[in-house]
Amino acid sequence: MAIPIADIAWAREELARFLELTDLYRRPDPPGVAVITAQLSNRGAEKDILGSAQVVEQILDRVLPRWRTEVPDSRNRRVNRWCQHREAVQRADTVLERDAEVRARLGDDAPDLNAAVMHPWVWEGARPLWQSGHFREAVTAAGRKVNAETQNKLGRKDVSETRLFQQSFSQEHPKPGQPRLRLMEDDGSDTFRSVHRGASAFAEGFFAAIRNPNSHEDGLPELPEHEALE
Repeated sequence: MAIPIADIAWAREELARFLELTDLYRRPDPPGVAVITAQLSNRGAEKDILGSAQVVEQILDRVLPRWRTEVPDSRNRRVNRWCQHREAVQRADTVLERDAEVRARLGDDAPDLNAAVMHPWVWEGARPLWQSGHFREAVTAAGRKVNAETQNKLGRKDVSETRLFQQSFSQEHPKPGQPRLRLMEDDGSDTFRSVHRGASAFAEGFFAAIRNPNSHEDGLPELPEHEALE
């Protein structure tokens, strides 16, 4: 899939710096003292590593959204606390470097949906659950977020979901306490009527066919990731 990072060169530089800071080595023995230990230390200072990790984790969340669960952790922590990060960074750097080549060689260079470039209301609502693999709940959370932000935008808490969007995209003139959302100027055309009728129907379809069953039906199977993304 397309990599959701605008400046790949910058991202790779940040990943390389993290690898340098967390490189493991054995400290030299003090003069005249022989220390028998298998303990390894990071080359960088802890404060520098922590600062780099703050940026690197955000890059990893974009490139490998499930790195925290898919990259082994427990056995690596016995060696060094940053081992999981280092393996994830190495994987992410390979993706950043060779993604286009791999997709072209495998014969699947078609464009993909990318959740990270969706409207912030959608992705911000879905991201925490999405990254933990709870795709059905992530879709529901995105719907709740869009509903709440639309209520805020219109200053309305008296209606929600289907009724909110039906009234917001109504082609009637605004009324006291009932502002409208407009996708284009009202020029009296069939296009204006079609666009707003479609937006209202789209919202109704989402809440009726997706959001409501997800919220009220117990035992629904987890959505496949691609289906949830679509």
